[in-house]
Amino acid sequence: MKIIPELLLFVIVPFLLNSGNGIETSTHSINNRTPEKQPYRTSYHFQPRQNWMNDPNGPMYYKGVYHLFYQHNPEAATFGDRIVWGHSVSYDLINWIHLNNAIEPSGPYDNNSCWSGSATIIPGKEQPVILYTGIDDKKHQVQNLAMPRNLSDPFLREWIKHPQNPVMSPPSGVEVNNFRDPSTAWQGKDGKWRVVIGAQNGDEGKTILYQSEDFVNWKVDPNPFYASDNTGVCECPDFFPVNISGSKNGVDTSVQNPSVRHVLKISYLRKQHDYYFLGKYVSDQENFIPDVRFTGTSSDLRYDYGKFYASKSFFDYAKNRRILWGWVNESDSTQDDIEKGWAGLQSIPRQVWLDKSGKRLVQWPIEEVEKLRDKHISIMGEKLVYGSNLEVSGITASQADVEVLFELPELQSAEFLDPDGVDPQLLCSQEDASRSGIIGPFGLLALASKDLKEHTAIFFKIYRAPNRYVGLMCNDQRRLLLNSNIPPT
Repeated sequence: MKIIPELLLFVIVPFLLNSGNGIETSTHSINNRTPEKQPYRTSYHFQPRQNWMNDPNGPMYYKGVYHLFYQHNPEAATFGDRIVWGHSVSYDLINWIHLNNAIEPSGPYDNNSCWSGSATIIPGKEQPVILYTGIDDKKHQVQNLAMPRNLSDPFLREWIKHPQNPVMSPPSGVEVNNFRDPSTAWQGKDGKWRVVIGAQNGDEGKTILYQSEDFVNWKVDPNPFYASDNTGVCECPDFFPVNISGSKNGVDTSVQNPSVRHVLKISYLRKQHDYYFLGKYVSDQENFIPDVRFTGTSSDLRYDYGKFYASKSFFDYAKNRRILWGWVNESDSTQDDIEKGWAGLQSIPRQVWLDKSGKRLVQWPIEEVEKLRDKHISIMGEKLVYGSNLEVSGITASQADVEVLFELPELQSAEFLDPDGVDPQLLCSQEDASRSGIIGPFGLLALASKDLKEHTAIFFKIYRAPNRYVGLMCNDQRRLLLNSNIPPT
């Protein structure tokens, strides 16, 4: 990294992650590929033992156990034509036990794959149910219902499919191959259940609302719950309330009162990003009114600016919080994935709540991640000057949890930038880690070789804006020799 002349930095880098914890079986050999030969396979993000994984599905907490289902190809490290629901359980969202697949193709309503969906726990009965998208024998997308075989089993190892499947088929005005990903259901004041499903008609993307009294017989609402022009299909919709008080506490998906606002998240396939909208749920009209419409510009709210898609949240009754999962689809080529024997991972789960301003969501890794911290290394009060590098010695693990504080003695000389209308991702692609500015770039070099010919730069630049200073945070992977074509983001 290059540091501007006479910039003083004070760096603190504590906490190595404990190599003895993490995902159960994640360090086992994979098709005879040992961990030593796969230095970039993660140990703390969720992954199945091998092969392809994409969307997180149906996360929930049931009888003291956390459940995560996921889109999985059990036969190969690539997406395929027989996708199943993988299933794993945990007591702490960190260490996982891999179970047999929960839902597999078996009938005319899903014999070409079991795609994404959600879990809902019926109150009173405390019965989990799953709605998922099946690719039927005509290659149409339909919605199906599955229930646990044994409610007394906290691991919910076996699932049975409802005899009336499919319970929802593409309605008029929806393309038969773009009708998917039912959300977690919520219960209205009238006792009826609601669920939204992603859809498309031409260039219009939309979410379709269905209602049911018994979770089996569903009636479509004639008006879209939400629609956006020129976006294509709305995938993996997620709809939930958040406290307006600024409290980190989450609320159940069915809560509707003046103390909450609502969030609608859409995964736009064309953008390959997750966008969310804050707004008002008008329950008597059965629609959602966002504060702002989707613009397709940098002003739209996103969960994440990296590889993060098809996210799914759930309310954790045990700790009164809302937790968010997201699929990290990496940047490897198909051939890379085949050679590795696996593809895809899940983000570290995050707690999510409404910022005190009421204008955006706040996210933070769940507190359980701190259980992984082990050896503590710190560097205090080091001064860095232009062009210098400081090695943090003593780190032998390939994965570390880093906390770093940069103290800048003065900012008045920073370059001027009016952030209104500026796309930070575009700016990052122009301001790579080797391009000097007045204040920055400065930051960290991760996954670095001894000669620094190969590394990933996580860097910052400081700008002077009207009445304030703003920071730009980017990562530059172009010095990763295995993936030198990746632009900064």
